[in-house]
Amino acid sequence: MAAVRTAGEVFRHRASLVTLLLVLVIFLGPIFWITATAFKPRNLATTVPPTVFFEPEISPFVKLMTKRSQIRTAPAPEVYEAAPWWEKQVYDGGEKVVRSGKGEVQLSGYPSRFLNSLIVAVTSTLLAVSMGTITAYGFSRFKIAGEDDWLFFILSTRMLPPVVVAIPMFLMYRAVGLNDSHLGLIILYTAFNLSFSVWLMKGFIDEIPKEYEDAALVDGYTRMQAFFKIVLPEAATGIAATAVFCFITAWNEYAFALIMTNRRAQTAPPFIPSQVGSGLPDWTVIAAGTFLFLLPVAIFTFLLRNHLLRGMSFGAIRK
Repeated sequence: MAAVRTAGEVFRHRASLVTLLLVLVIFLGPIFWITATAFKPRNLATTVPPTVFFEPEISPFVKLMTKRSQIRTAPAPEVYEAAPWWEKQVYDGGEKVVRSGKGEVQLSGYPSRFLNSLIVAVTSTLLAVSMGTITAYGFSRFKIAGEDDWLFFILSTRMLPPVVVAIPMFLMYRAVGLNDSHLGLIILYTAFNLSFSVWLMKGFIDEIPKEYEDAALVDGYTRMQAFFKIVLPEAATGIAATAVFCFITAWNEYAFALIMTNRRAQTAPPFIPSQVGSGLPDWTVIAAGTFLFLLPVAIFTFLLRNHLLRGMSFGAIRK
């Protein structure tokens, strides 16, 4: 026979559901609004009251990916009819797509900035996680003189706000020729993620019994073979969780990307706000850039969701 809930239990259950719904609205509301604005016509982006139901279009994405200019008069009927359907949407918004002398569509800077973000974030994440895992293994398995001091020193690099050292770093990078380069950003992001990677991975590796490695060493494995064949598979959950956090940090970083880069290695975060358009800001283009920028992080986190959930509780329950 099912237990009968008291009035207090029913009230607490309903209050918990209401609270959960409110939290979901608060956290998912901005994401929904950015996504909706990315598919709105420009004239509906800032309406009061907000327009919730509309016919979606992809003109914000077309304008984001191409260079365009304002037009004072409507294009000739034959030009308008000969244009592709996506270019007609740009014409309807009072703009035209800029073409070269050969008639080729001129791309905007967003695709190259997006590619720069992928190169820098992926490379720095791989370096930070790999070096952090090896360093954490050393601290976890060997006795090191002044271990606590070294670990505190590594952690202290996260205590200083990055913007405090931005100007000295810029001057140093300019002196050695690393400003506006992929390598410069990769080194910076790796350095700032490394301390987080070391501390997080040390907690995971500490939970892996040393007896596994001892048994492998008795069987004739070298220390390096035991690390790659025993420790790394056991630490896969921690590596995945650490990679997610390092990737998100590198992917979203704004201050250094704005100060240290100009054109060649500039990433997407500083570029997106610059796409305000001429005259009134074109918020649909900014929303389209933001929506595309959210996708890699969302996909990466979704693919590693099982590891991430297990990683958050790894070591919480001791046998």
